[in-house]
Amino acid sequence: MKEYKFFLIDIEDHVALVTINNPKALNALSSPVVLEMIDVMQEISAMKDVRCVILTGAGEKSFVAGADIKEMFEMDPAQGKAYGILGSKAFQIIENMPQPVIAAVNGFALGGGCELAMACDIRIAADTASFAQPECGLGIIPGFAGTQRMSRLCGKGFAKMMIYTCNRIKADEALAVGLVQKVVPLEELIPAAKKMASKIASNSPNAVQLAKSAINQGYEMDFVSGNLFESNLFGLCFANSDQVEGMGAFVNKGKAVFTGEPLPKK
Repeated sequence: MKEYKFFLIDIEDHVALVTINNPKALNALSSPVVLEMIDVMQEISAMKDVRCVILTGAGEKSFVAGADIKEMFEMDPAQGKAYGILGSKAFQIIENMPQPVIAAVNGFALGGGCELAMACDIRIAADTASFAQPECGLGIIPGFAGTQRMSRLCGKGFAKMMIYTCNRIKADEALAVGLVQKVVPLEELIPAAKKMASKIASNSPNAVQLAKSAINQGYEMDFVSGNLFESNLFGLCFANSDQVEGMGAFVNKGKAVFTGEPLPKK
């Protein structure tokens, strides 16, 4: 991979650890950081050898403390809209990239940081992490799809409470409402994320990618349409080598070793 100014990337055993590396600014999402994030995630999306991604922030204090308020202060309505569209584009790339993305939330996940975590497939939080959407206290609203993802993840009532009040919640509260899926001590955060990523990477990459598509796209459909969409993707599973490897290993009482290579079948 090429070198990046605001991101560190370490790839090992099919897992990419991506660290937002701007700790002096608490890893805030300025326009240059967001633009570079788009490049990073697009590059990783195309890597067939990467089967799972972990996204975290540098330092122990902050995952992402939000967008860049100093930058936003000077914006007019058109610039504000463009900034929101830019952030939403970056997060949609993360949400829709073929590999699952685990957010390892190591501290503040405020504003854009909370929105970024919600764009990931799974969220593991350190017990020191905290979450908030403080935008209404600044005279704005969440602009990187926070109103949309939080209501879908946690329900409209919780989303309205968080966004209207600007309250900050701790990791255990976020776990209770489904905003995060697991809470661990800070020192165990990256090991726990790597353990989960390794488990995901050991399964069929084709199946995991199709499952991600079925969940993400099917969630926006009515049940009948979503079920039909799932059936179509289920059928596609039988056109690749992973299905032959996985079922063959089961039948023959062996261990499957998945390659993710397509295997057209007559």
